[in-house]
Amino acid sequence: MSSFWIVIRQLAEIEEQMATSKKVITREEWKKRLNDVKIRKEDMNKLVMNFLVTEGYVEAAEKFRIESGTEHIDLATITDRMAVKKAVQCGNVEDAIEKVNDLNPEILDTNPQLFFHLQQQRLIELIRNGKVEEALEFAQEELAPRGEENQSFLEELERTVSLLAFEDVSNCPVGELLDISQRLKTASEVNAAILTSQSHEKDPKLPSLLKMLIWAQNQLDEKAAYPRINDLSNATLEDPAV
Repeated sequence: MSSFWIVIRQLAEIEEQMATSKKVITREEWKKRLNDVKIRKEDMNKLVMNFLVTEGYVEAAEKFRIESGTEHIDLATITDRMAVKKAVQCGNVEDAIEKVNDLNPEILDTNPQLFFHLQQQRLIELIRNGKVEEALEFAQEELAPRGEENQSFLEELERTVSLLAFEDVSNCPVGELLDISQRLKTASEVNAAILTSQSHEKDPKLPSLLKMLIWAQNQLDEKAAYPRINDLSNATLEDPAV
């Protein structure tokens, strides 16, 4: 991520100069500045490992650990976490709840919003499968009491139950609840909660750094013409337009 730090440094220098026109930075000068930024390989390895662990790439994490010599990681915790995430993504919410409780019962005991969203997802799956009576009974027994204690829960419950009023959910204003994106949203919420309970960061650092790089380049674009990274997938420097 040396490009990010050099962009920040260059931006600060140009701001200090208060230039009235764009400064042109050649490829040679830019590369020299990049080479002057020293980033430890150990830090880069930790950044990569953080991404692999957080996103649940078990085999890749283990191979990278061996090749890079980074600290030991508990692969079992990643495997268990991914099993929970996959269960939610497949609509097996009851199984996911059991797996979470097997990992750490306090996760759901101390996070009423997460537990409600998992129960809401169970209701959505019942509706998806056409189990109307079971869905109504579940909503009344499991979700309605929580809605009475929390206004936002009640509103979400009402939105979910309204799915039953439409034979064609494509015309339903809350039809997105049946989209796969809703499962993914719930799965991500569970994944983040498990990571937090294991004293891990709930989001990987790498995407955030890339967003910061894009922001820094956009800021620098107003002040200078320089070799820019437009394709983040290969990080190729493109010569400035002059």
